[in-house]
Amino acid sequence: MSQPTQPFYFPDAIKPVHIHHLKEHGILHFKQFITPEAVQEFIAEVKSVEKYLLNKSISSVNGIPLKFGTDVDGSPLIQRIAFASQYSAALYNFLKSDRVQQIVNLLRPFEGRIGATEKDGLVVNHYLNTQDSGFTRLGWHTDSPRDLFLGSRIKPMLNVGLHLDDCPQSNGGLRVLAGTHNKGLLTLFFKKKYFIDHKPDEKEIGFDIEAGDLTVHDGRLWHRVQQSPHIGESSRRRVMYIPVVTGAYAPKHADSKTPIYHQLARFTNWRPKQRTIAQNEPGLTPSL
Repeated sequence: MSQPTQPFYFPDAIKPVHIHHLKEHGILHFKQFITPEAVQEFIAEVKSVEKYLLNKSISSVNGIPLKFGTDVDGSPLIQRIAFASQYSAALYNFLKSDRVQQIVNLLRPFEGRIGATEKDGLVVNHYLNTQDSGFTRLGWHTDSPRDLFLGSRIKPMLNVGLHLDDCPQSNGGLRVLAGTHNKGLLTLFFKKKYFIDHKPDEKEIGFDIEAGDLTVHDGRLWHRVQQSPHIGESSRRRVMYIPVVTGAYAPKHADSKTPIYHQLARFTNWRPKQRTIAQNEPGLTPSL
């Protein structure tokens, strides 16, 4: 039996061993999914997207609120960007690449796709501890119940995290309860208090992650993000999350309403800045 934290190196195609590991544990860790050069390119792209959104005073994209904070130098920072590929040709093309499209095969026998225009699209989470940071951690939750808020039954999905910074377990980061993805509806809904529970669990596991690594977790898996014990630059952790979804195609658009599940954000430690800014600015690239 494999261990939940066993890392893999990404081959040319998804193998049965990867599918089995994900089905058994609900989590999969690929080392060096992208090169150090690609990591730096994506960091630059994210900064460019952030600059565009700030300059245009955009507060939400396709009905999904952005989350604001302050960088270590006191400058404004967007700590959660939704639908980031809508504003970057490089990110758009990355989601279309054969390497990323291979991840969809982890859902077999279900027919899946990269949800670039669905749910929250390509999400960039930027965790940072500063005096005015609005995003330092994320409480226990699963990703699947959002389907209910969107008016459908829970469907198979994966959340794929591309990590842009080194994050050993000692610096906080991803924590999961391996195997909780297949324990039924009672576990899915009631094992923890969604988002407001940040307490470590004796059965949780973490990962020693390097920039360029990829993590994949089942949407039903209980997980959280542990706050870094450091302050300032050493606490910085950036992750791009790619949704892999099934079911009927349900794209978001500029007139999409804010989903109810985003109201749960008020129970977390997100503290958006008070801003009077425009909504739903169109992107720079065509929709996927």
